[in-house]
Amino acid sequence: MKLIFRFDFLSQTSHHDTGKLGVPDGRGDPVKILFMFAALLLSVAAFAEERAINEKVIVKAGLDDVWQAWTTREGIKSFFAPDANIGLRVDGPFEIFINPLAEPGMKGADGMRILAIQDKAMLSFTWNAPPHLPEARKQRTYVTLRFQSQGDSQTLVTLFHGGWGEGGEWDKAYAYFKGAWPNVLRNLQKRFDTGPVDWTEWLKRLKELPVPARTIPLK
Repeated sequence: MKLIFRFDFLSQTSHHDTGKLGVPDGRGDPVKILFMFAALLLSVAAFAEERAINEKVIVKAGLDDVWQAWTTREGIKSFFAPDANIGLRVDGPFEIFINPLAEPGMKGADGMRILAIQDKAMLSFTWNAPPHLPEARKQRTYVTLRFQSQGDSQTLVTLFHGGWGEGGEWDKAYAYFKGAWPNVLRNLQKRFDTGPVDWTEWLKRLKELPVPARTIPLK
């Protein structure tokens, strides 16, 4: 929708013209009217602003390698989670199993799907809340990743997480991922700086839990 504002009413009109927007001829204060429209524009901008998580990181690896890290099972296991189910096609699976030992449906990003792909440039997929937020988990948000080469050995990765509701578990899920995504991106950097994540200790901790394990932000 395109908003068009006319400011020609600020100029004086004839005595018989009642003025646009109900401003009588010669009696409207142009400065006050400008402030009114500035306030209106700010209100429209605030209303249109979407709550979202925005993160970016420079990875010391080529575009091909970083793309593979996000779009293959082995790539995901190298920095994000102990296991995954990735089908690189529109509506293919994009399931990230933070706790592969949990019951089906409670492993992490169970049932998530790929929304759109632009080869080595953009990947978008659905996302859910962790199991300890069951009401929010019934809903779906979306994540869009963009990849941009910064030369032969560096890649800029930007992450946008949108589709949020307001209040209740929505706010808790938003706060959770506000902390979790930076950790994931740091793990991506570490994967290329020092090598893939070793999940042995993580899986050991999961096995020792007396109750079904809850997903937590990766450190």
